[in-house]
Amino acid sequence: PADANEASAAWRLAVESDGPTALVLSRQDLPVLAGTSADGVVRGGYVLVGDDTRPDVVLVATGSEVHVCTEAAEQLRSADLAVRVVSLPSWDRFEAQERSYRDEVLPPGVPTLAVEAGSPFGWERYADDVVGIDRFGASAPGAVVLEKLGFTPANVAERARLLIRDPGGS
Repeated sequence: PADANEASAAWRLAVESDGPTALVLSRQDLPVLAGTSADGVVRGGYVLVGDDTRPDVVLVATGSEVHVCTEAAEQLRSADLAVRVVSLPSWDRFEAQERSYRDEVLPPGVPTLAVEAGSPFGWERYADDVVGIDRFGASAPGAVVLEKLGFTPANVAERARLLIRDPGGS
């Protein structure tokens, strides 16, 4: 979950679920984000930031990386780019949705950047590129490590700009 609102919705789903459930929570102090949605958590993913227009780029993340994406989106919007931020707290629930809903949230053909402060494994099904970690991490205070590994709004915004310019990655 990206914030306390999503955590509350996820907890409710876990209690009501018949099957196994895992809640992966952060120890970080996370802001409560405007627009987080219990209904979106139930569906596994939803548009947190952005309107109905076709975006220039989609930023997608789970948990503590969602707020990094919202801040990066502000930077990109100040450059007159249409940016969508998608919170995707449950891949399984999202995959269970109708194709039309999934395409509405993550429009095909729109450059999409995932942000994952862990392995990028699996994100290729949703994103064209990933800000992730494909090696062992580092040891330092959390904020220092996140900055050194590129989990900052400025780096995410720059990676999104590069993806818009070259969606094929060539």
